[in-house]
Amino acid sequence: MMSLDPLLLSRIQFGFVISFHILFPAFTIGVASWLAFLEWRWLRTRDAVWRDLYVFWLKIFAVSFGMGVVSGIVMSFQFGTNWSVLSEKAGNVIGPLLSYEVLTAFFMEATFLGVMLFGMKRVSEKLHFFATCMVALGTLISTFWITSANSWMQTPAGYEIIDGVFHAKDWWAVIFNPSFPYRLVHMVLAAFLTTCFVIGGVSAAYLLRGQHRDAATRMLKLSVAFAAIVVPLQILAGDMHGLNTLQYQPMKVAAMEGHWREGEPGEGVPLVVFAVPNQKQERNDYAIEIPRLGSLILTHSADGTIAPLTSVPADERPPVAPVFFAFRVMVGIGSAMLALVLLSAFAWRRGWLFDVQHRVGRWLLRGWQAMTLSGFVAILAGWYVTEIGRQPYTVYGLLRTAESNSAVSGAEVAFSLAVFALVYVCVFGAGIWYLFKLVRKGPQPHAPAPDTDDGEKTPARPLSLPDEALETPTAGGAA
Repeated sequence: MMSLDPLLLSRIQFGFVISFHILFPAFTIGVASWLAFLEWRWLRTRDAVWRDLYVFWLKIFAVSFGMGVVSGIVMSFQFGTNWSVLSEKAGNVIGPLLSYEVLTAFFMEATFLGVMLFGMKRVSEKLHFFATCMVALGTLISTFWITSANSWMQTPAGYEIIDGVFHAKDWWAVIFNPSFPYRLVHMVLAAFLTTCFVIGGVSAAYLLRGQHRDAATRMLKLSVAFAAIVVPLQILAGDMHGLNTLQYQPMKVAAMEGHWREGEPGEGVPLVVFAVPNQKQERNDYAIEIPRLGSLILTHSADGTIAPLTSVPADERPPVAPVFFAFRVMVGIGSAMLALVLLSAFAWRRGWLFDVQHRVGRWLLRGWQAMTLSGFVAILAGWYVTEIGRQPYTVYGLLRTAESNSAVSGAEVAFSLAVFALVYVCVFGAGIWYLFKLVRKGPQPHAPAPDTDDGEKTPARPLSLPDEALETPTAGGAA
């Protein structure tokens, strides 16, 4: 009978749970800010299209937020059930950071989310807009603390170890650890781009089907304009993050590049476009390389070098293949985003982008439709690079993963993993199906304010949701 490895199964279970969880908060971070923009445009212009778009995306936000809360609660259980040694040894540092997220973001979001969802007929427009902005701010504050906690595990700082237990010595150094600023910017931009391409893809689908043309045109214009600015910024942020990772986690970068051995002096590091990493033989099979380009990208020098994987013992190296391929998926999607945005901006200028009858416009709209979920894939790929590339450590260089798990049997972990998978398929399958149903229906127009006898419109009433919108399932709290 095959034995079940509890460490491997615990890693798979945590990876499964967090893969579900990260998608929803990343999406709601962007949607919350998008809602604040939509409500601002409605209050500024009194154009009913902006109001209808706000109501439409508010429903999607509510469902996504609720699923993020549920998946986040399940994920937090893992620290007690599967990773109790990590909690025991590093809980003095990680625990307060997660508590700060609850105290600052959780309560803010929980308070103002109720006003945002159910207060449209009960509070003034300005107060409702303030609530929307506070929810958006709360999602960013939540990102700040969660990223800080994870970044500390990547690049620990400001700590001391007493009897094998981590204690915070300098909280400023703990919070603003060396990788935190780069990872925070990279994550927030990734969340915004994920939402941007969902909005752009949905609007392109509407245009191709001839539905909601006015609303879809506005959404696509905003998506192209936003992505044209943010995609290059994300590439720059990714480059800076890579340089930081090279300084503090060189083996992660070596795995990302499939770099096994030092070359001859002066020949630099090639860029491995494609290969099949062979960890057992310490080489790349079927490699396609571009000489020196790796040095230019990684060190900004034609003959710069990086530490190869063989510079450390085999048990100090991360699993190379998943890091190598996940990194290429992330970079490939980022390149596709940049190409699509640049072509869309050119077509917009020429008047082709929104013309379904024009061949170029039609193909670009299909491109946006195909890229609707690309941000989610890129986030998952980037997360796999970050987390798998940190191995064999949970706290990098200090606490090994093999020393962090709970004393549970493989059968127990396998059973809980199977239960999680079954429940997730049912619960989140239903939630995702409902989201697709909302998207397929699209923004629905509502009656404008009536005209007065002299032809002037009466003052607009407070922004209000239709009754069916109040039936959307929600959950208060921070993801």
